[in-house]
Amino acid sequence: MTFLRTDSENTDFLALVKQLDAYLSEKDGDEHSFYAQFNKVDSIKHVIVAYDGDLSVGCGAIKAFSQDVMEVKRMYVLPTQRGKGVASQILQHLEAWARELGYSKCILETGTRQEEAIILYQKNGYKRMILNYGQYEGVENSLCFEKDLDIL
Repeated sequence: MTFLRTDSENTDFLALVKQLDAYLSEKDGDEHSFYAQFNKVDSIKHVIVAYDGDLSVGCGAIKAFSQDVMEVKRMYVLPTQRGKGVASQILQHLEAWARELGYSKCILETGTRQEEAIILYQKNGYKRMILNYGQYEGVENSLCFEKDLDIL
């Protein structure tokens, strides 16, 4: 498994995001359009694409949320590659990159219907935020998580 640092113009990343959006459209149902507005990929400078040989099998991204906080976005692993630790490795690469850039915390949002994502984030040390942040405030089907990058 190799991990490429790239940006949102990477064609493998864009292909994986297209599959992610189709998956989320099924999971989120009628609420998909609300969430989709916050998941644009234009101008994301920090993207990780995971490869198994020449095949792109997963992705994730981080973008600045505030001066010392990065937001994790667009996490996805092909269904045939799940259960192999790929998502955890992508997340660890994103966190390391955020630390290198001087950020001290990562936050993220996932939906209540994304059970696998919730398990992934908790397994990797993310704690549920008491209140949802930003555009997710008051959204019942959103769960927001945070991780202090200084505590490893």
